[in-house]
Amino acid sequence: MGCFGFLKTVMFIFNGIIFLAGAGILAVGIWVKVDNGSILNFLQNLDGAPSELKQVLNVGYLLIALGSVLMLLGFLGCCGAVRENRCMLLLFFVIILIVFIAEVAGAIVLLVFKGLVQKVITEVGVKVVEGIRKDYGSNKDITGLWNTTMETLKCCGFNNYTDFRNSSFSKNGTYPSQCCKMSACNEGSATAANIPGCFPALIALVEANSVVLIAVALGIAALELTAMAVSMTLYCQIKAKST
Repeated sequence: MGCFGFLKTVMFIFNGIIFLAGAGILAVGIWVKVDNGSILNFLQNLDGAPSELKQVLNVGYLLIALGSVLMLLGFLGCCGAVRENRCMLLLFFVIILIVFIAEVAGAIVLLVFKGLVQKVITEVGVKVVEGIRKDYGSNKDITGLWNTTMETLKCCGFNNYTDFRNSSFSKNGTYPSQCCKMSACNEGSATAANIPGCFPALIALVEANSVVLIAVALGIAALELTAMAVSMTLYCQIKAKST
């Protein structure tokens, strides 16, 4: 097997795995959306499962989108390599390139415009706090989403427990049980003051796992560069054969 045949085989196997993974993710996403009644009943029947667990059904749209993109990439890569179709290989290269450029641009924006990003996050935080005070305790979906977030990250509110002041839930200075570790507590509770907000908790979690996240990001970037290099090499060799 020559270099050309080896690259075709690698391209086929690699994108075949991507296609199958995308098909699996797409199937799960469709199942979650189509048969959400059965899934919801299953989740509710789990021993000790919180009622907010049903929020997982909203992930179905994300799974459908991700699965569709992966299937498209896998199809273009496989067929482009096997059928030696330059158009498919070029389209595969362009899609990967767009994703790669978007990732690099996002990283540059975060590094260069760190102050602007922090300002935007602060402005978003104000809106989030307004949403908490308006909907938490009165809107079942919003309440469930925040309860799940706070239980997962062991946090309280967006910034801290004071985000619940004047909310539909907070009456006489009472705060959610997630802010108190045991049960609903009052504003004067020392426990509530010691529990971090969800945004600071998320930042701390990212910083604690920064090495792993950087390694994963570099690994993904390396795979994308390799995929682009292989697809373009095949493209050029196929073009050379046809002339």
